[in-house]
Amino acid sequence: MRLKDKVAIVTGAASGMGASTAKIFANQGAKVLVTDMLEDEGAGVVAEITKADGEARFQRLDVTSEADWDSAVAAALAAYGKLDILVNNAGVSGSTPDLLNLDTWDQQMNINAKGVFLGMRAVIPVMQKGGGGSIVNISSISGFVGQEYVHMGYSAAKGAVRLATKAAAVQHAKDGIRVNSVHPGIMPPMRTSKLTADPELRAKMIAAIPMAREGGVEEVAYANLFLASDEASYITGIEVPVDGGYLAV
Repeated sequence: MRLKDKVAIVTGAASGMGASTAKIFANQGAKVLVTDMLEDEGAGVVAEITKADGEARFQRLDVTSEADWDSAVAAALAAYGKLDILVNNAGVSGSTPDLLNLDTWDQQMNINAKGVFLGMRAVIPVMQKGGGGSIVNISSISGFVGQEYVHMGYSAAKGAVRLATKAAAVQHAKDGIRVNSVHPGIMPPMRTSKLTADPELRAKMIAAIPMAREGGVEEVAYANLFLASDEASYITGIEVPVDGGYLAV
């Protein structure tokens, strides 16, 4: 098992890429703290994991709340005694009809950027005491390029995640803490997606992808698995695109 005896926190794990990551991590031997604001859905993911003989618990987490982060880390330590992995997956879509909306800008910065920083801020001291760990931050191809149907605040926030990852990687490599980012392309629509959930527009977007299809949440989850595992022990500060060749054209 690739994560045997590892302890992981996965945010936004009630659905989508987060749920897939939590299930795959548990299948590979990790003890997983499934975190989200959606309590019923998060409990459902835990039930799926435990039914498959995995180990998981649910913890409600608003990634913009320092107190919630402190509680999540404390819950992981109380249950499992250590913390090896953080996957900062929680976020909201930037697909909105009003591309100049100020509230959307603030939301993007608060959840998609600050939420990732607060997660790293909460776990790094614990990982330092434990001798190291792996942090995987979920960014986006929007952190590399601008897109016609995505609020500029989303690109700015995901770009912030990309560079905050590099800064953290440099600052904490000496502590044995690896920090990497994953950059998904077009995935199944998020709960908060608006414009890009429209089938006609989605078809146009997919037509621009060299592989001519959207990605699967498990394809991102397996990239997360590699970066979280000891197989990636000499990898830090890198960007892993999961985009069907979009960034290659």
